[in-house]
Amino acid sequence: MQKMIDLLSSRKFWAALVGLAVIILKAYRPDFPVSEEEITNLVAVLAAYILGTAISNAADGLKSISR
Repeated sequence: MQKMIDLLSSRKFWAALVGLAVIILKAYRPDFPVSEEEITNLVAVLAAYILGTAISNAADGLKSISR
């Protein structure tokens, strides 16, 4: 149960879920008022955010190990 709570409190999880929701929404509703270019840009920003958060978390983990 703790893993589920950790997952639901993860910023990376929610960022990935938002990106997936936008892609699925556009796939099922082609008339959704967001262009393909805007979706691509959103996914790129979310991927950069997820990567940055992962690097930050890894750095925090390394700091705690070295102490």
